[in-house]
Amino acid sequence: MKTIMVFKTSVTTRTDVAKLKPLLDRLFENGERWNFDLEDWENILRIESAAHKANQVINVLNTSGFQCIALED
Repeated sequence: MKTIMVFKTSVTTRTDVAKLKPLLDRLFENGERWNFDLEDWENILRIESAAHKANQVINVLNTSGFQCIALED
């Protein structure tokens, strides 16, 4: 069963997304999906995945110089 994880981020541009794409693609594969909503004031990252990898996502973004906070339901 897939779950949806939602994060508030400091990612603001398509250039930022392009920088993170290879890292997130490596973390999520096999039908798992992720996307940034740069129009949202919280620059939301939504991930649809079978595995709960919230800590790994936060670590990838933080290590890349971005803020990332998991949002609760």
